Amino acid sequence: MKLPRDVDVDKLVRVLAQYGYSVTRQVGSHIRLTRHDGSHNITIPNHSPIKIGTLHKIIKDVCSANGLDVAEFVTSL
Repeated sequence: MKLPRDVDVDKLVRVLAQYGYSVTRQVGSHIRLTRHDGSHNITIPNHSPIKIGTLHKIIKDVCSANGLDVAEFVTSL
C-alpha cells in the first residue's frame, strides 16, 4: 500500500468528516478534530501537502481508534 503524496489539509479534513470527525478548534498551524461522540481527538498540521510520515501516523491513529482498515482509509483519500 502506497500513501498518496499530494494530500492537502482540506482533503484530509473532508475525509475525516466522513468518518465522524469535526473541527473543534484551530490554534496557529494545527487543527484539532474530535469525533462526534467525543471518544477520540486528533491534531493535524495545517500544511499542504502533509508530509508522508505525519500522514501515516494520522492514518494509523484514526484507524486504530475506530477499528478501520488502513487500506480502506487510504483509498478514500
